[in-house]
Formats: sequence, structure tokens, C-alpha cells
Amino acid sequence: MKTKEINIFELVGDTAAVSSEDGNAVFGNIDKLLAEKAKILLDFVNIKTLTSSFLNAAIGQLYGKYTSSFLKNHLEVKNLSPEDTELLKRVVERAKEYFKDKKGIEKEIKETLGDE
Repeated sequence: MKTKEINIFELVGDTAAVSSEDGNAVFGNIDKLLAEKAKILLDFVNIKTLTSSFLNAAIGQLYGKYTSSFLKNHLEVKNLSPEDTELLKRVVERAKEYFKDKKGIEKEIKETLGDE
């Protein structure tokens, strides 16, 4: 399996990976490579600020398209601080929960917001 590296700093052009727009751009790159069955190494070198908005867009939505086992075998990260590693773990767990019962969760949100 061919490994492709995605340098987040080079892709977003900043030390801050914070916007969902940048996350969507990263998602597009990841998705294209996963469709080719490549193994992906996400490099967070030089990233000083990382948000859940970015991670949800870049990585979280992958769980709506690919299985957890596929992603575990095809996606790896490096150069993440311990705090950012924990943030990524939370994003992944929430994404798995969301996509497991997307309709039920969306219904709960609508009911909670009174948006039926």
C-alpha cells in the first residue's frame, strides 16, 4: 500500500488549523487519496492552534463515508501535541456516535431546539 503524506501546515498556509473551510479542504485531499486505497499520514508539524471545528470537517466526516476499521488501517497522524491528540480522540468518538445514528441524533437536536 502506497503511503501519501499530507502536511497540514502547507495545506492551510498557517500555524492555526481552526476553520471548517480549511478542514473541508483537507477532507477533500484525504477523501481523494482514500478512494485510491492509499495509506495517509497527516503531519501536523508547525501547527500551533487546532480546533474541533477543523478536525470535525477534516477527519470527523470521514466516518460518514468509511468504516472505522478502514480508517484505522489507512489513516495515521504525527506531530500532534498530547492535548491535540486528546481533542482528535474526542472528535473521532463523537463522529462515530453521530454517524451510527445520524437520523436519531438530528431528530433529538430538532426536538431540543423546538424545530420540528
